[in-house]
Amino acid sequence: MKQIRLSWMRATIFAAAAMCGVLLSCQSGGWTAAEKKIICEADSVMCVMTMPQDSAVLRTPSVDVSPRDLKSEELKALMAKMYKTVTDPTQDGVGIAAPQVGINRRIIWVQRLDKAGEPFECYINIRIDSLYGDTTRGREGCLSIPGYWGIVPRRSDVTVTYVNPESGQSLKEHIHGFTAVIFQHECDHLEGILYTDKADSLFADQ
Repeated sequence: MKQIRLSWMRATIFAAAAMCGVLLSCQSGGWTAAEKKIICEADSVMCVMTMPQDSAVLRTPSVDVSPRDLKSEELKALMAKMYKTVTDPTQDGVGIAAPQVGINRRIIWVQRLDKAGEPFECYINIRIDSLYGDTTRGREGCLSIPGYWGIVPRRSDVTVTYVNPESGQSLKEHIHGFTAVIFQHECDHLEGILYTDKADSLFADQ
């Protein structure tokens, strides 16, 4: 494997973000016209944003889905299409965040490897409440940075808060192990953070 100098990669990423001009604006109210266009026009498998060309989206912090939109047809469609995207054989991911399909909203899908059957589950308006436990270093890749992987330090335990899209109820959950790593990776996307920002080392696929 070819190791990439992290300082060079990070500088390249941030420079690309700056060159993209004005960042996309997104209100925490109803869906914007741009969001509706992306959701409605996308096939069941959505286009995945990649660096550096889509840095304006990937580097923008995401905002909440408003309470009135929790039952909206747009949210239902977006959730379904994000699921189809992350489970598509061409992607083969264990998680995806809404910014990765061009929508700066706090929505993620995570494969619950810690549950029977390893189902994918969707989390709305999710936030990390606390991180604790041992720090471990493990291999991570990203659908938005194809062709690379890195060694990233992550905590072994995470507590998250989120909204159940069916009931609108606010929930809190503790997750342990590799599934906790997936949550950290996907929640980072919602803050405009990529795993390359935290990686100890970065490698190119061969």
